[in-house]
Amino acid sequence: MAGRVAGKKALITGAAQGLGAAQAMMLAREGATVLLADINATGAAEQAAKINAELGAGTAHSVALDVTSEDQWVAAVDYAADKLGGLSVLVNNAGIGVRGNIETCTLADWHKGFAVNVDSVFLGCQKAMPLLKDNQPGSIINISSIAGLIASDTMPGYNASKAAVWMLSKSVALYCAKMGWDIRCNSVHPTFIDTPILDGMVTSSGKPKDVIMDKLARQIPLKRVGHPDDIANGVLYLASDESRFMTGAELKLDGGISAM
Repeated sequence: MAGRVAGKKALITGAAQGLGAAQAMMLAREGATVLLADINATGAAEQAAKINAELGAGTAHSVALDVTSEDQWVAAVDYAADKLGGLSVLVNNAGIGVRGNIETCTLADWHKGFAVNVDSVFLGCQKAMPLLKDNQPGSIINISSIAGLIASDTMPGYNASKAAVWMLSKSVALYCAKMGWDIRCNSVHPTFIDTPILDGMVTSSGKPKDVIMDKLARQIPLKRVGHPDDIANGVLYLASDESRFMTGAELKLDGGISAM
């Protein structure tokens, strides 16, 4: 089914690497024009150049975006209006881990986690809404985590911030539906995925990567850590018109963890 998002105009945050880069590439390969946004402007530009080298100039654009900054969100949305001619898909992918249990997590880390993981989604949905209204059908895809649905004693900040993304997505979905707009909003909930975030976990553990990956895989019923394309495939479905009757829902891409 080639061209599943042909004609769509998508902004993806956190697109310089990992999940965001994979999502941008997959959407572009299926026909979308994409805007890769990241605080790492150089990395976003490099990923956009890779897409253009494969699919042709003008398929991908990039913009610097600190997702916690309201002013930068306004600028990024204006850039999308100028370079893409609007937006029909918004992927709020940017996020960070929040270290520490309830005794060791600092208030500064808690606030930073909510700023990057939650404030960014609020700002993205709010600032992109005018363009989405002008380019219906529209789709907002918010990357949460299985940690937003299943708690752990070791990461209250991450659990709470990702749970907030889950519920915020439902509220936005219901608002759009109430207003009569053909704009849906859903959340995606990955488990462990082989991205640079896991590399940080490996580094902090002081153990070889294969040891850590095996340990993580044993926690997943399918017995493997996910690949970025496993999540990008879900994002592709939600961005496409195939999902036009799905809103306010959560897509769990967790290898079966939530079924346990």
